[in-house]
Amino acid sequence: MAESKESKFHIAMFSWLAFGHMTAFLRLANKLAERGHRISFLLPKKAQLQLQHSNLHPHLITFHTMTVPHVQGLPPGTETASEITIFLNGHLATAMDLMRDQVEESLRLLKPDFVFYDFAHWIPAIASKIGSKTVCYNPVSAASLAIALVPAACIGPSADELIQPPPGYPSSIVLLSGYEGRALSFVSLEFGRGVTFYDRVTTAMKECNAISIRTCQEIEGHFCDYIGSQFGKPVLLTGPALPEPDKTQLEDDRWVKWLNGFEPGSVVFCAFGSQWILEKNQFQELLLGFELTGLPFLVAARPPSGSTSVEEAFPEGLEERVEGRGVVYGEWIEQPAILAHPSVGCFVSHGGFGSMWESLMTDNQIVLVPQLGDQILNTKLMAEELKVAVEVERDENGWFSKENLCNAIKCVTDKDSEMGCLIQKNHEKWKTTLSRQGFMSGYIDKFIQNLHQL
Repeated sequence: MAESKESKFHIAMFSWLAFGHMTAFLRLANKLAERGHRISFLLPKKAQLQLQHSNLHPHLITFHTMTVPHVQGLPPGTETASEITIFLNGHLATAMDLMRDQVEESLRLLKPDFVFYDFAHWIPAIASKIGSKTVCYNPVSAASLAIALVPAACIGPSADELIQPPPGYPSSIVLLSGYEGRALSFVSLEFGRGVTFYDRVTTAMKECNAISIRTCQEIEGHFCDYIGSQFGKPVLLTGPALPEPDKTQLEDDRWVKWLNGFEPGSVVFCAFGSQWILEKNQFQELLLGFELTGLPFLVAARPPSGSTSVEEAFPEGLEERVEGRGVVYGEWIEQPAILAHPSVGCFVSHGGFGSMWESLMTDNQIVLVPQLGDQILNTKLMAEELKVAVEVERDENGWFSKENLCNAIKCVTDKDSEMGCLIQKNHEKWKTTLSRQGFMSGYIDKFIQNLHQL
């Protein structure tokens, strides 16, 4: 028995082809490799090039190149979700499913002890042939997973309202209506040829040996228990699995120099992830909202629809008016390192789950502007259950005004704001919990113990 505790695993990983998912898998791989376990990570070449600097244990974490086949409807050469709009993700899921033979061939050669996956719901069928155990590892929130399991009977007639929680559902706060419900309607749509998103996610969790979620009991324990009860199998938590603070130094000198020019806690940083593309008029409203605050700001966002660069979509005269205090950048940026810079005091985010953990580990006030399904659930978790953030108000179509964006930022940055003080107090409590010595490492150690039990 003692020997099995000392034995090291060989784990293969194959995640959904989006950087938010691949990065989460790699962060977990780093934590496992730190403890001597070997990881074979199957991913496309473009992803390897972008993620190789984040592989902290290259002697134990090996990247294996997978070819993403071309599917009609995708731009030629597409390998990851960040290269396309969210509306083409179904085609990318079809391409991922067509990689099944490649993945099977690699797994037969590798013969891993475990295969970790998320959206590739066919992995368990392959793994059972070669004697590997499977873990469906979900880098999204337990709250969003739980809502994705809601049966059709609980959805309103217009498919945009969650009219009642299913039996045993652990929260009433996440009941949805209006644009929120419409943003979640993708769950019932086709996601890959001949399979809905609902069927893909539920099959992935039904067929595995264990479900795993990148969360912690303290924040989402009630949702995790609900998911476990629905599937009748173990739910293993990894905790946030974030890099150590000393691993998030800002490497790009231009941002170091720019941020160093401002007072501590004065800069508003905005990042919306790699797949959210705004309409041009909403993009302009966003920038005008930041201008309206009077605060220094750094916005990282993709060019809006119909524009080849962020600059060509600027509101007239904006560049001159915010010169020296406002920067808009249309490419990838070192988000965790920017958030850790002492000049940054407020983070305006799309509510992605990775961004949620990163923001909770900083002292920044959090403002949320969710757009897609799981982001809306994460926002409700943070703004309504945990009360560590404020959501920007929108109209029934989901559009926000520059005034509402400005008001939300002022609400959390104004020292005299009662709401801002409450949010800061709650945020400090969770940051203290998450950064407590041994908290994150304890989750990984327990996760490995649970793998041994499997």
